[in-house]
Amino acid sequence: MKTFETLLVLPLILANCVQAQPSLKDTGAGRCVVLLHGLARTETSFAVMEAVLKTEGYKVVRPGYPSTSARIEELARQTLPAAVKSCGTEKVDFVTHSMGGILLRQWVADVGDGHVGRAVMLAPPNHGSEVVDALGALAAFNWMNGPAGAQMGTGKNSLPLRLPPVTFDLGVIAGTQSLNPYFSSLLPGRDDGKVSVKSARVQGMRDFITLPVTHTFIMMNPTAIAQTMAYLNAGKFDRSLGFVDAVLDTFGCPDAECLGVSGDSDAER
Repeated sequence: MKTFETLLVLPLILANCVQAQPSLKDTGAGRCVVLLHGLARTETSFAVMEAVLKTEGYKVVRPGYPSTSARIEELARQTLPAAVKSCGTEKVDFVTHSMGGILLRQWVADVGDGHVGRAVMLAPPNHGSEVVDALGALAAFNWMNGPAGAQMGTGKNSLPLRLPPVTFDLGVIAGTQSLNPYFSSLLPGRDDGKVSVKSARVQGMRDFITLPVTHTFIMMNPTAIAQTMAYLNAGKFDRSLGFVDAVLDTFGCPDAECLGVSGDSDAER
């Protein structure tokens, strides 16, 4: 049913997206968001998220970093200070994917949380991943994921397990769908194919939700993007948000005005 509704609604949204833009509220005016991609990914993975944030008035800094070339401690030192400086604001918000969340936690452990506003972590391995435990000794794994990847397990060499609890304003979104049955067989309980729901949780977080999304594509999912916006704007996730509502919100049409209907009629469907 969700797919059918999306196929009906999405072309109309795209066709009317330009007309919808003037009605958007500049909820992010004066605020800057740093987007931190995950292991073996690039800043391009956050292109959709960046576009939505900019539409809402946020300044966006989307640094790329060589995630497979160094240990997490070095990657954090190389990436975070310059990104925060580029924002030019006293407080900086963050949206991270996977290992990007561990970079943020490492940086905060090093320098404190004085510059951190609100943060949303998407599928963070806050307690490591059993996939690394099972495959970390393989040459191919190390070739693909580098020194940082080797630090993402759940054993004695796990960097996430050595980090202190979170002290900044944080919401976490975990996925519950997998593209890799074998990886899922290595993970306890519900998972997104690389990280378990349990591992995504972290002491000190202020809100937590799960969504039926995969680890690989969570940052592009309309519901995940809409929930990220909700947390950045209000400090909590919106549990009343449905799938079609999320698609509309992502394309800058939260009240369905770009479809020629009112928010009330949309709610009655």
